[in-house]
Amino acid sequence: VLSILTCPGRGCGCPPGSETQVLTTTIEHPCIMESAACLQERGVRVRFVGVDAYGKVDLDQYREALRQGAQLVSVMMANNEIGTLQDIKLLAALAHEHGALFHTDAVQAVGKVPVNVADLGVDFLTISGHKIYGPKGIGALYVRRGAPFCSLIRGGHQEKGRRAGTENTLGIVGFGKAVELRAVEMAEEAERLRAMKAALRQGIEAQIPDVHFSGHPTDALPGTLNVSFDGAEGEAILLYLDMAGIAVSTGSACASGSLDPSHVLLAIGLPVERAHGSIRISMGRCNTMEDVEYVLATLPEVIATVRRMSTAYRRAHA
Repeated sequence: VLSILTCPGRGCGCPPGSETQVLTTTIEHPCIMESAACLQERGVRVRFVGVDAYGKVDLDQYREALRQGAQLVSVMMANNEIGTLQDIKLLAALAHEHGALFHTDAVQAVGKVPVNVADLGVDFLTISGHKIYGPKGIGALYVRRGAPFCSLIRGGHQEKGRRAGTENTLGIVGFGKAVELRAVEMAEEAERLRAMKAALRQGIEAQIPDVHFSGHPTDALPGTLNVSFDGAEGEAILLYLDMAGIAVSTGSACASGSLDPSHVLLAIGLPVERAHGSIRISMGRCNTMEDVEYVLATLPEVIATVRRMSTAYRRAHA
């Protein structure tokens, strides 16, 4: 999608030599953040809009940035670290009022919450198979009829000339089946996950002091819970839980090789120390309330163990 800003070919959204402008947010997935950085290196002007403490786009900043000019806006529908959902329909409408194209990264949202491209009014929307229990290595890009688009790979007529190369037929079939199954399972599963998430949050609050939850309390993905523990490093928590057979993550799984604090948590205003003490707990199809009970039986002692190693925490609570 972002290639329309630098492609010199006909039919693209930006004429050669024009000052191109991209508008996105400070909490996007690395796929957008790294693409934006690449465009900046090519001379494209990129603006980043901030968010509030829940991870919601700051509408005043967003409107002002649009008034200053933008040709393409990209805002993720659901955040992969804190689960917060954006009002994509409103954000797309505002972008169109200022003549900008609108893309949403819906990888985390599709299959978990209802998504209708006609209702949202977006120009582009991306989804991925492995996030809905489909095959890895397959995804899809929705392109609104009439929206400008540059070929990703040239040299063949596959996919209407937009991406040359033999199609991944098995992946496509598996992806399609996964979407079909999610349409049947999603609503019931979402209710089950919300109940599990609520029980997990309430249990953590009741058993562990000095905890902080990130993300919107209600307008969020049903199975994603991000929590920070004062005086405890996220990596240490992760390792102790792993030894107990519990898989969690610190920050984004796509940035698991980095020890830097999450850019998402910093963007919502968390101090560096608290961002370092966060973990993300994700629940899905195979999880049960028994799993929640096991986490609640295990996590308090893990946090206590990690905090005993923290001189600063012991001094603050002496």
